[in-house]
Amino acid sequence: MAFGVRGWRSPPPPLLLLLLWVTGQAAPVAGLGLGSDAELQIERRFVPDECPRTVHSGDFVRYHYVGTFPDGQKFDSSYDRDSTFNVFVGKGQLITGMDQALIGMCVNERRFVKIPPKLAYGNEGVSGVIPPNSVLHFDVLLMDIWNSEDQVQIHTYFKPPSCPRTIQVSDFVRYHYNGTFLDGTLFDSSHNRMKTYDTYVGIGWLIPGMDTGLLGMCVGEKRIITIPPFLAYGEDGDGKDIPGQASLVFDVVLLDLHNPKDSISIENKVIPENCERISQSGDFLRYHYNGTLLDGTLFDSSYSRNRTFDTYIGQGYVIPGMDEGLLGVCIGEKRRIVVPPHLGYGEEGRGNIPGSAVLVFDIHVIDFHNPADSISITSHYKPPDCSVLSKKGDYLKYHYNASLLDGTLLDSTWNLGKTYNIVLGSGQVVLGMDMGLREMCVGEKRTVIIPPHLGYGEAGVDGEVPGSAVLVFDIELLELVAGLPEGYMFIWNGEVSPNLFEEIDKDGNGEVLLEEFSEYIHAQVESGKGKLAPGFDAEMIVKNMFTNQDRNGDGKVTAEEFKLKDQEAKHDEL
Repeated sequence: MAFGVRGWRSPPPPLLLLLLWVTGQAAPVAGLGLGSDAELQIERRFVPDECPRTVHSGDFVRYHYVGTFPDGQKFDSSYDRDSTFNVFVGKGQLITGMDQALIGMCVNERRFVKIPPKLAYGNEGVSGVIPPNSVLHFDVLLMDIWNSEDQVQIHTYFKPPSCPRTIQVSDFVRYHYNGTFLDGTLFDSSHNRMKTYDTYVGIGWLIPGMDTGLLGMCVGEKRIITIPPFLAYGEDGDGKDIPGQASLVFDVVLLDLHNPKDSISIENKVIPENCERISQSGDFLRYHYNGTLLDGTLFDSSYSRNRTFDTYIGQGYVIPGMDEGLLGVCIGEKRRIVVPPHLGYGEEGRGNIPGSAVLVFDIHVIDFHNPADSISITSHYKPPDCSVLSKKGDYLKYHYNASLLDGTLLDSTWNLGKTYNIVLGSGQVVLGMDMGLREMCVGEKRTVIIPPHLGYGEAGVDGEVPGSAVLVFDIELLELVAGLPEGYMFIWNGEVSPNLFEEIDKDGNGEVLLEEFSEYIHAQVESGKGKLAPGFDAEMIVKNMFTNQDRNGDGKVTAEEFKLKDQEAKHDEL
């Protein structure tokens, strides 16, 4: 059954007019007249294309009319009162001719009725209004039909393929509707207000017919609910837009559905095969998400910002439903979290999220860690001779692949074709990497997982490493040059000459210049008698050594200024 607003169409040509007599038989049209004045005559001036129901005896009808005498003089009109005439048909509440003339009419049908005196007010008439023995003409437009035995009528014209849940008593729903009368006249629309109608169902918040008509609906379903007046606003109407005794037609689309007792639901889980750890309260997560309403309307997406959403879980940083829904996830897991409004943004909503809206989050967990985490080291290969292990101060050359926990490659020395070289413990790499390279032998291969607080922190590296990202390094150590004892940048490999100053001061003038000092130190290194700290700029080390000896800063070192490290502990050079 479809109800729509239909415009008037032009009456059919006179020769096609159908005359219905009291007998119910069709009579041919004689010219332009309506036949004898002795019988009831009915001209169907407009019949709608769709006529799902016609008037029967015992029905209640609402109609407009204009009453005139044969000469065209008007004696009555419902339009003048701006109110339909409301009455039961076939129960003696109308003149006999009108009782008979209304039978078989459709809503929106227009009839011209000619009633003889014997079926109207007879030889008595109505004092001051209708003379005796008057033939009456009525131009009738039917607006509404119902019967006291009617029930709510439901016509579903769209139902989504998936319907996991339907409306039950005490559920809270959000829906859009157009409200019309049976003749198609619009009296209200939530679409026009651009705001859903939000209400509980089955607890008396709605008219009884709507309470009944909404039960069993799915989110996304569209249905037409036709309600007789005794299940709507009854004899008095609503006092504003809905007249008394009006049947109502609601074209409804359900957008949202939940129950105050609902908890979150988790659906469509895709769990990676390797799940070594699941998230717990207090962990810090990085995840992508699409946030939609139950009807599929997108309200937010981390993908559109090209940035993960990063947060602690279980500590109130996110809505309660997400706090709960993100517990127990694996890195790489995908899941759908459905959050009822009392665990989301409640009755008020937020931004473009309506009040009392159920939220659907499709998430993909990129990584997580805990602030208490340290690095994780997994050794995949060690050579047979793995006795010399890396320590602070050693100079290392190694290859690495750097990636995120989801496998996204960030950097690779193999791709660049050259090793990465550092002095261990000198602050040349992030702290987690410095820790991960300790006690490693040449030829060893290991994976080091570094939490962000031991990596690049909340800020990350712009355009390279996301903020708060856990990093994975696959490392192969290729070369190790032993460093010097802590605090030394140069050491002697043998006994120190007792005439060291004199050996450096080759011209014997009692003063050593930087050039003399540098030449001597490099000569000792080349001969194997001395060693500079590996991995640093040799010239810079030598210059610092000289500057530390040049105590008065005059650019030369005298015998009085010259001291070895063990002679003055605060200097590290000799």
